[in-house]
Formats: sequence, C-alpha cells, structure tokens
Amino acid sequence: MLELRGVTVRYGRTLAVDNCSLRVGGGEAVALLGANGAGKTSILRAVSRLVPVTGGSLTIDGIDLTSRRAHEVLATGLVHVPEGRGLFPDMTVLENLRMGAFGRPKSEAQEGVDFACDVFPRLRERLGQKSWSLSGGEQQMLAVGRALVARPRLLLLDEISLGLSPRATAELYGALATIRTGSGISMLIVEQQARLALANTDRVYVLRQGTVVLEGASADFSSDPARIWQAYVGGDERSNNGNGYSPGSTTITRLRPGRARSGRNGRTGSGHPGRRIVIKRPVGRTDQSQARNP
Repeated sequence: MLELRGVTVRYGRTLAVDNCSLRVGGGEAVALLGANGAGKTSILRAVSRLVPVTGGSLTIDGIDLTSRRAHEVLATGLVHVPEGRGLFPDMTVLENLRMGAFGRPKSEAQEGVDFACDVFPRLRERLGQKSWSLSGGEQQMLAVGRALVARPRLLLLDEISLGLSPRATAELYGALATIRTGSGISMLIVEQQARLALANTDRVYVLRQGTVVLEGASADFSSDPARIWQAYVGGDERSNNGNGYSPGSTTITRLRPGRARSGRNGRTGSGHPGRRIVIKRPVGRTDQSQARNP
C-alpha cells in the first residue's frame, strides 16, 4: 500500500530523515519508534506532503506522491492525525467532525460523522459541546474521529497517547483495534510508549538520527525489548560506543555543575545537587559506569 524508498527530508541544512525506506501493507498496523528528534514526525509530515522531500520516493498503491500537494494526497485515502490534535477549540464537536469531510456532499459528511460516533460513542453525547471543554482523552478521540469522517484507507497517527491517562490510552487503542478489524484501515503509528506500540501493531521500524536501524515483527520484539532499547541508544553493549551508559544501569543522575555516575542507586559522583533522570531497562545486571559531564 504505502512505500517509502530512500526518502530524505531536510529543514535548511538540518538533515531530519536520511535515506529512509519502509512500507505499510493493506490492513496492516506499523509502529514507528525512536527517541525525540529521530525523525518520526518528519516522516509522517513528508508522507502527507506537509514538508518537501529532498530525495527518494513516496508511493501509495503505486501512485507517486512525491510531487503531489497535501489535498491531492488526501484524495488517495491517506489521512494524518497530527501530534497536538489540531482541533478548532471554539467549534463544537460536530463542527470539528464535519471538517473531516470538507468539500464533500452533505450526505457523505453525515455518514462519516455517524461512523466516527459509532467508534467513539462519547462523541455523540457531546456533539454540541465546544472542543476546548473536552477532556484530553475526549479531544484525542475527536481528532481521530475527524480523520475517520474522511473515510481513510490509511491513517497516520502521531503520538496519540501523549498526555493521556492509562485508561484513556487503553480506550483509544481499543477503538483503533476495532477499526482495523471492522474496516481494514491501515495505520502508521508514531508512539513514544514502545510496549504499547508493540502490543498494537504487526510490524515495527526503529529510527535513530533519521535512519531506520531496526525493523521486524512487533511480536518478536515484545519478547526481547532489550533489542529495541539498544536500537534507541546505539553502540554495542560492551562500550556503548562511548555514550556513557552502562547496560546494567537503571538510573542516570545529571549534575549542574559536576560529574555524574549511573547506577542502580542513582548515587552521584559529587556532592552537588542535580537533576535526576530515571531510565528504566529490562535487564538485571548491576554493573556501574561513569557518565560524561552533561
């Protein structure tokens, strides 16, 4: 369905995506993982034609999207739910939903609204409410619901669990599973919660510095999460390529000024107060190492 071949994205001199290749099949859910700044959102924006592609190609069902405009991409059935939701706060829930069918006949718009409300029944109860008055979980349902009104074949979902409670997140991903089962909509999902993404997708790509460094079946990585971690941080586990991280450590304490030591107790290498950053890891070793000065 969707295929990227050697895609490169730049913001001025800054290289955001470097020679990236990936695919999403029909009815498939694919996760796109990576640390902040790895290029995940840039890939979604490139696919939606919101940012220019400076190299490579984008196709959906063999149709070249590389030189097309955003509204032309929408016509192929590709719909983007951006990070931050992008709602119109002073418009009602119904008005926001109808924006998903902008330019379409009223009958099609109403069918789309009914579909979105069937997926998210809570939206039907709040059709006359301003979107700013909704809870965070309801706002995210509205953002996804508006995309569903467009009756997509492929959904691009960017950080839809951001800022949500575990309950709201579970409800949202449960609805996405229902959508896939009932409608066969494909999904490319950017998600910071790796375990959540692996549990709700078929395949996964891991990005580091704009490049795909790991890919495979989500089920395989669910049983071996250390491989995902290693793809995030890079290097090898003996030296970690000089990145100042010990594979057995679970915390790093950064000091300003001074030195820092990583270890299970998070003790620091000096007496200065500092900011503590907790990093959880699925390994049980107890070795410690000196971290670089921040």
